[in-house]
Amino acid sequence: MNQILFEYHALVVTPWKLVGYAGVALFAGRWLVQVQASRRWGRPVVPRLFWYMSISGSLLLLAYFVFGKNDSVGILSNLFPFSVAAYNLYLDTRRQTVKMPSGARPY
Repeated sequence: MNQILFEYHALVVTPWKLVGYAGVALFAGRWLVQVQASRRWGRPVVPRLFWYMSISGSLLLLAYFVFGKNDSVGILSNLFPFSVAAYNLYLDTRRQTVKMPSGARPY
């Protein structure tokens, strides 16, 4: 996966870099999802898709840094957001299984 797919000026793209780019796209794109949800509800909202995108982006970036680049800084910088996003997703899914009080609106 480290073979060069193509080069453009100083940009060298390998399959592992495509994995990393996909992780960055998911990790950055989650903020667009969050802004769209907040605009829809007229208040700050963190939709469940935000956590799924955080986890997916972190896993792709972890794969890139572990297997593609072997970079401990990248591994550590993505391991923490992954664990926080997984915990928040757990809390979010658990919250919805608990009966909501009358008048409360899930987002």
